Amino acid sequence: MIENKEKVVSVYAEANPNPESMKFVMSVTLLPEGQSVDYPNLESALESPLAQELFNFDYVSRVFIASNFVTVTKNSNLEWVKLIPELRTFLKSYVEAGGPIFTEGFVVNKQKAATESHGEASGENTDISQKIIDLLDNYVRPAVEQDGGNITFKSYHDGVVTVFLQGSCSGCPSATVTLKSGIENLLKRMVPEVREVVADGIAV
Repeated sequence: MIENKEKVVSVYAEANPNPESMKFVMSVTLLPEGQSVDYPNLESALESPLAQELFNFDYVSRVFIASNFVTVTKNSNLEWVKLIPELRTFLKSYVEAGGPIFTEGFVVNKQKAATESHGEASGENTDISQKIIDLLDNYVRPAVEQDGGNITFKSYHDGVVTVFLQGSCSGCPSATVTLKSGIENLLKRMVPEVREVVADGIAV
């Protein structure tokens, strides 16, 4: 088991643009910087005992784990002011007790989708894809992580960039606006070949 040995942990809640999600920032490292995992349901969380425990709260519908925070998405009309103390206490107690975050041998396969799409692309498409990945890594992802989410490159084909939106970004009412007015404009300006940006992971 990958365990956290720290015994004193501070946890605070931070709101983000998605009213159904809350970001819980912790004083310990859960994953290496730049890595993250997204669990849209209990069945997908087999490699994370922490995520499985969070899904035991009947109002939790999604769990996103990044370097030093956990974003929890709820599926209930209950207000966050009532839920935050319970989740904060649980996270603090769990990590302080050395509870495993991930199962033994778990490795985040960073940007697996990008690697797979590179295998299908060649020549100019590969170069354009790499430019897009670099822009997402350096300019977009840090801002998205601040809001408790993540964005990863999936593919580039005929001027269309497809990305994955995870964590608080999935199902966020403002995600489509951010995607079009922010990310799409940036990529069009920096990579002239880009015509459009679309996303997987936006719940309708």
